[in-house]
Amino acid sequence: MLTFLGFAMIATFLVLIMMKKMSPIAALVLIPALFCVFAGKGAHLGDYVIEGVGKLAPTAAMLMFAIVYFGLMIDVGLFDPIVRGILRFCKADPVRVVVGTAVLAAIVSLDGDGSTTFMITVSAMYPLYKRLGLSLVVMTGVAATANGVMNTLPWGGPTARAATALKLDAADIFVPMIPALAVGLLFVFALAYFLGLRERRRVGMLTLPGRTAPGDVEDVEDTEDVEEELVGAAAGSGAQSVSAGSAGSAAAGAADGPAPAAPSTSTSTPAAGPGVAPEDGFQGLDPHRPTLRPRLYWFNAGLTVALLAAMITELLPIPVLFLLGAALALTVNFPHMPDQRARIAAHADNVLNVAGMVFAAAVFTGVLTGTGMVKHMADWLVGAIPEGMGPHMALVTGLLSLPLTYFMSNDGFYFGVLPVLAEAGAAHGVSPLEIARASLVGQALHMSSPLVPAVYVLVGMARVEFGDHTRFTVKWAALTSLVVLAAGMLFGII
Repeated sequence: MLTFLGFAMIATFLVLIMMKKMSPIAALVLIPALFCVFAGKGAHLGDYVIEGVGKLAPTAAMLMFAIVYFGLMIDVGLFDPIVRGILRFCKADPVRVVVGTAVLAAIVSLDGDGSTTFMITVSAMYPLYKRLGLSLVVMTGVAATANGVMNTLPWGGPTARAATALKLDAADIFVPMIPALAVGLLFVFALAYFLGLRERRRVGMLTLPGRTAPGDVEDVEDTEDVEEELVGAAAGSGAQSVSAGSAGSAAAGAADGPAPAAPSTSTSTPAAGPGVAPEDGFQGLDPHRPTLRPRLYWFNAGLTVALLAAMITELLPIPVLFLLGAALALTVNFPHMPDQRARIAAHADNVLNVAGMVFAAAVFTGVLTGTGMVKHMADWLVGAIPEGMGPHMALVTGLLSLPLTYFMSNDGFYFGVLPVLAEAGAAHGVSPLEIARASLVGQALHMSSPLVPAVYVLVGMARVEFGDHTRFTVKWAALTSLVVLAAGMLFGII
């Protein structure tokens, strides 16, 4: 009974948010509360929620102060050189823009924190997508999938959990997986190229204000002019020019299925990200914004490097590190109290939205865990594995990691399910190392799970409805995970 209720609860949640019948916060709270009553454990709902909130409170604190810290770093211009480099590469070509999104997300993902990756990627690319009329769900989908592949870094979380659960060395799990993960990342870049081509067919070849032909953007020698037009020019300064061939772009794109339209802004999403002006006065990352602190650039860069190094070496708990980093960055860059209040207020919408999502997700995870639904679902799935698949438990683990890490937290999967799969594999001579490596392949899909707090940073800052993001991203992320699994088997890693 609990197995059925668990799957039914997850399915109901996904259907309602993808059909936009409920907001994610409302669905995360009301649906599990209802199913808790159906399970006959409504009297314990309060205990489940408090337990779930207690477990996710450190994550909420980490995200709150990470948003403030990296929002400040964006405000003061720490990432402007990265943005300028990406924009020089992208120019006004939709293909380059989408590929640039994947490259930027992959590079920033080296810090091991999804929320950081999404804040920097969206802040850099959102103005360009809006200016060129590209689909925002393409941006969120590509960023989430690239980050999912990179999330397997030893300091990203899943690899450490797998090593802890099976009492293995994290390096023995991760290092042999590098070739398969590299193939997965190359597939993400190829996917970005494909989606960029589809966007190019949909919107046509674009030119910036003041250009007379599409080729002018590609042939212009002074890329600084292009950069200034992309980053600093207001939307009202001129309309985009579309090539003559773009009139039939919608029909051309229909052959492969229409590209998703940019979702409309809803009242449930926060204001634009740090440094990004509202849509009605769209300006992008203003190179002349008053919050820039060029004289403190190397202090901010050093502080950020030290913060990331402390995270990797686990000098202090991550929430504490971000709390200290945000306080120090705020004090040094904005020593006057009115300026500090203004910066905190500027990021309050994102902080409140993400923290609200995390605590709402605590209701969902608390009910799933407290009622025993997660355990019954995992036991049912493991029990459903045919006896003849025993020698192929690594493959089975890889395939199961897709749905299980999507519908469960990483903690639930790696500490609850993985040891059971490893025991079943050991009975048929399958090494725990192979099981551990196979368990990582589902991370590309996991990073778009409604149980991952960082995904709400992504969709919130990009002004994308969570249902639109899910509907677009899941198929591509699942395909990426399968590519990683296939490459692992081909190389003999899994």
